[in-house]
Amino acid sequence: MTAYLLGKLQVQHWDWYREYSTTTEPLVAEYGGRYLVKGGNARHLEGDEPVGDATVLIEFPDRETLLAWYDDPRYAPMRELRRKNGVDCNLMIVDGFE
Repeated sequence: MTAYLLGKLQVQHWDWYREYSTTTEPLVAEYGGRYLVKGGNARHLEGDEPVGDATVLIEFPDRETLLAWYDDPRYAPMRELRRKNGVDCNLMIVDGFE
């Protein structure tokens, strides 16, 4: 079953992003992932939670593949890079339909 990584980021500055994307985007592709949303310009419609500075939605073939990508040792430094640069990142996995 298809699985999606949904992320919402609060970003203070974007200096880190070039290094992050250079590593992360090919790694996502290697795991069969496909970016469906990558950017900003969100508009708040309901609820109290802020929309964030950027939203990402990545489709993976299944939950196991998504988790294998997330746990890949080559991705770990990119998670740390986000944290070091003060990025508040909320990520979740959502299963698609059968």
